[in-house]
Amino acid sequence: MSRDLVPHTFYICTTDECRKMDERTIHEFGIDGFTLMEVAGNKAADFIHSKFPDGGHGIILCGKGNNAGDALVVARVLAQYQFQLTLIFVEGTENLSPDASRNFDLLCKLDSPITIHSTFDPSSLHFACDFIVDGLLGTGLSSNLREVYADAVDWINQQTAPTCALDIPSGLHGDTGEVMGVAVTADYTLTFGAYKPGFFLNNGPTHSREIILCDLPFPNHLKDVSHFLMDEQWVKRYKSGKTRKHKYADGMLYIVAGSEGLTGAAILAAQSAWASGIGAVTLITPKGLLDIYEKNLVEIIKKPVGNSADVSFALSHLKDVQAILQEKPGVLLIGPGLGRNKDTIAFTRQLLATYEGNAVIDADALFALAQLPVIQKPAPSNWILTPHPGELAALTNSTISSDQERISKASIMAGNLSATIVSKGSPTVIGTPDGNRYITGYQTNIFSRAGFGDVLAGKIAARSLIDEHTTLAICSALLDGKKKADTFIEKNDGDYLAPLDIL
Repeated sequence: MSRDLVPHTFYICTTDECRKMDERTIHEFGIDGFTLMEVAGNKAADFIHSKFPDGGHGIILCGKGNNAGDALVVARVLAQYQFQLTLIFVEGTENLSPDASRNFDLLCKLDSPITIHSTFDPSSLHFACDFIVDGLLGTGLSSNLREVYADAVDWINQQTAPTCALDIPSGLHGDTGEVMGVAVTADYTLTFGAYKPGFFLNNGPTHSREIILCDLPFPNHLKDVSHFLMDEQWVKRYKSGKTRKHKYADGMLYIVAGSEGLTGAAILAAQSAWASGIGAVTLITPKGLLDIYEKNLVEIIKKPVGNSADVSFALSHLKDVQAILQEKPGVLLIGPGLGRNKDTIAFTRQLLATYEGNAVIDADALFALAQLPVIQKPAPSNWILTPHPGELAALTNSTISSDQERISKASIMAGNLSATIVSKGSPTVIGTPDGNRYITGYQTNIFSRAGFGDVLAGKIAARSLIDEHTTLAICSALLDGKKKADTFIEKNDGDYLAPLDIL
């Protein structure tokens, strides 16, 4: 899906992309850095003002760079609303960045109750405050915090007052979400211009918490971006509004799944697909399992292959399955509960090697592909692969030790295979053939139980029949699961979710 469909307020920019965007806006477009700082600081101040009453007391901690400059704009704006402010410069007020120094001069011209400390001395900070502003360090951090900053961060984290971090919590790596020795645990992260990958990876969600985007006047054509935040605000704009004329109008969803002892996976996938609202679902099954599905899947069309002794797929079923797939246009979902015996693996490989339609490949079908020395996709087909981290490691014949490594490998595989990779995990990431990456901005660890992968595969396959764009179909499926999970948790006081809860 083209990035043109995603509003710029859902862009995720790496540290380097943010730096280049800032530089190009200043030098090519002509908006100077001081103006950008003024806009950023005003928007952050507006949010803080909306949360805390006039006349409240805020402690603002500043470093020496432009993050301190943003904090000084915040202080100047809040001072106009009679906030009582204490500013702490942990390395003094000398040698501030040019724009920060200019804003310090402006602040000093105000006739407002502002107390300024040029050193960080926790022993002098025994008074209560209503909020804290973290203006220590921005996104450029690449090494562990020096002692004076680490001490300031430790002090912030010990306070009970809510903390507002400017752009990024100090000590959090903007790209990886790793803690650089120690990091501020912010209640609100007021990020400037774009979201940062580190908010969603590793320790990022714990330290960033509620993220508020303060949009800046960066021209969109100067943004070199490949990461996007999945969000219902933009996804729902493109959901299909067409009316189905008959049950086969969207096409048929064919499910090749299930084996003895693993029929539950096939049932969950079929139920999930049917609940998504498509017109028809056909479950192709070894004949020996037909009675189970007849009792549990009333609405689903069943197409048995083989004889009543067959309880898993085998090469002998290949021609019959291929013939069924030719009956009506549609999408193939293959893998849930398929099993891993040698004959089933051979069947799966041969079916995928010859099937030229659209396919969602999950679970045991991914296992079958991972055993191949080289995975080859029929050129006309459109594949969506849905691996969890272990399956992705097997598919790429590698080890995966971090979120950013998982995202990178999924993206590389998507490009090499010309397929779409849904890398399940927290966060879940979509890697597309054109190099774009779509990241869930919500916690997905609530789905890390057996059966949720089968439900998601069914949802993705169903949405791919309805939605025009592959990526949009996957985003819709993921966000539908989130919406139903949120509703369940709200009604059931945080009890454990079961896969059936989000059908």
